[in-house]
Amino acid sequence: MEHISKRVQALSVSQTLAMTAKSQELKEQGIDVISLSIGEPDFNTPDDIKEAAKKAIDDNYSFYPPVPGYPDLRKAISRKFLEENGLNYTPEQIIVSAGGKHSLINIMISVVDPGDEVILLAPYWVSYLDHITFAEGKPVIIQTSIDSDFKVTPAQLEAALSPRTRVLIFNSPSNPTGMVYTYEEMAELVKVLEKYPQVIIISDEIYEHIIFTGKHVSLASFSSITDRVVTVNGVSKGYAMTGWRIGYIGAPLWLAKTCNKLQGQFTSGVCSIAQRAALAAITSKSDSKERMREAFLRRRDLICRLLGEVPGLKVRVPQGAFYVMPDISNFLGRSYNGQVIKNADDLALYILAEARVALVSGSAFGSDNCIRISYATSDERIIEAVKRIKEALAKLN
Repeated sequence: MEHISKRVQALSVSQTLAMTAKSQELKEQGIDVISLSIGEPDFNTPDDIKEAAKKAIDDNYSFYPPVPGYPDLRKAISRKFLEENGLNYTPEQIIVSAGGKHSLINIMISVVDPGDEVILLAPYWVSYLDHITFAEGKPVIIQTSIDSDFKVTPAQLEAALSPRTRVLIFNSPSNPTGMVYTYEEMAELVKVLEKYPQVIIISDEIYEHIIFTGKHVSLASFSSITDRVVTVNGVSKGYAMTGWRIGYIGAPLWLAKTCNKLQGQFTSGVCSIAQRAALAAITSKSDSKERMREAFLRRRDLICRLLGEVPGLKVRVPQGAFYVMPDISNFLGRSYNGQVIKNADDLALYILAEARVALVSGSAFGSDNCIRISYATSDERIIEAVKRIKEALAKLN
């Protein structure tokens, strides 16, 4: 007899992972598919980090690690927060987890009771909504659009907040839009949040090292709300370490202790070898982060120029991460060979079938009029992919 809990049945399959799997399936059939769907750097982990992992094996880091992370790693993260972000998290306020996604679900389960409202800013990262669902919270979604650079206004935030609000999830630089909030924009949002002291703010800053304009600003740097901001980060994006699965939080001490308690019962400490590699990454003096950032900047400029030449697409130039999110409203209602494009899902599947390019429908991110394109690939693949997309879209009438 099969029995799946209602809690798990309520979860959706990650559309980003599903599209990546679909494109891989086609590749295995000998079909030339260009994947612009996956959210990970296409660079290898830097050599100094890999060497640290090899040394850790030789040094016999093969026993259970501490649940919240090795003390020297937590001290290094504490130092990183202070030096790079101006945040005073002690090592006791740091919890190391198996990736940023793990950190996020730890927080959600720790603070959300059934029926608590959690504010999401759409477009939002694909897993946020399911994390809320799993914690039995109630999502309150604020819609933004390309015309506002996918940013929420203070008035929108004020209208969504209520005495029932428990959590706000904030993400800058943003996945999926690549947009970055300025200090001034964040300061205006903070003024609103000051009126709601019961709200815990999750600030997802995993893309902080991939920013093209100005300097990254951490939400916890605003002193009036510092004591209720949880800063989520990790090594996956900035150091090309997605497969190592290391994320971490800086949190109020009470919440750090709660996440530690939760993690101790579910996963225990994160892989010991990966932790030693993460320590090498965070303390590295290498310029690998900057070289990757420069490559992403070049690719951003390339793909935005090419997409800007596609009739009907509406594009905003992102300021960070490695995504661009065109508005595809002009193509809704069009058809090709009897196939009508009713929504972003239809368009994504059409582009995969007709252009052999995998991208992700905006519906996965709560934005039905957009598609997300990752430019974490070579210049040559970007040029070819946009050429194919342009030709496929031109066939719609």
